[in-house]
Amino acid sequence: MSDSYQNMDYHYVTTTPAERNRVLRNTYWLLALSMVPTVLGAWLGVVTGLSRAMSGGMGLVVFLVGAFGFMYAIEKTKDSAKGVPVLLAFTFFMGIMLSRMIAMVLGFKNGAELIMTAFGGTAGVFFLMASLSTVIKRDLSSMGKWLFVGAMVLMVGSIINVFVGSSAGMMAISMLAIGIFSAYMLYDLKQIIDGGETNYISATLSLYMDIMNVFQSLLALLGIMGGERD
Repeated sequence: MSDSYQNMDYHYVTTTPAERNRVLRNTYWLLALSMVPTVLGAWLGVVTGLSRAMSGGMGLVVFLVGAFGFMYAIEKTKDSAKGVPVLLAFTFFMGIMLSRMIAMVLGFKNGAELIMTAFGGTAGVFFLMASLSTVIKRDLSSMGKWLFVGAMVLMVGSIINVFVGSSAGMMAISMLAIGIFSAYMLYDLKQIIDGGETNYISATLSLYMDIMNVFQSLLALLGIMGGERD
């Protein structure tokens, strides 16, 4: 659970409202497109049994190496035609990583309902943050440092909890993650609107990770608190 790719400081450049709207529009389109390989990756992970291999320390190593490797590649290709395919490949990888949790939740009698609830809740958070980003006039760039620190604390806590396996710890981490990455959504959207982020591939990556963290945290909470055994 990490948002470490986030830039702590944005260097603002002069952009016109039309340019900002173009970046925001392209970001929304690419973000919507990125959900397709995510769903395909999650489905593939569940039906092939790959999700069972994504557990414990091995799953954590694969996730960290793969995620940071893809993020590095996206950063290097974001200004070229290769950027979009690399980003979509990353979202497919993230779908596979998500498949373990999806498979666990589907093991509950009400698993499909929990997944749809988490999806709806994440969509609600996103639309709320998107709405707030258009009405808040204050510069939110100073939030970045504090959110970065919070994300690092969450990542360390999540790694520890992988080996401890505490349900109470998972609940606490999930609740904090929902708060931190919901705030990150607002922060990242505001950077686009204010002209602090001018690359739609980087913007999509940031928002995608925010959404994924909120979704899997909501799903973990719902599974722990509302999962019904057969």
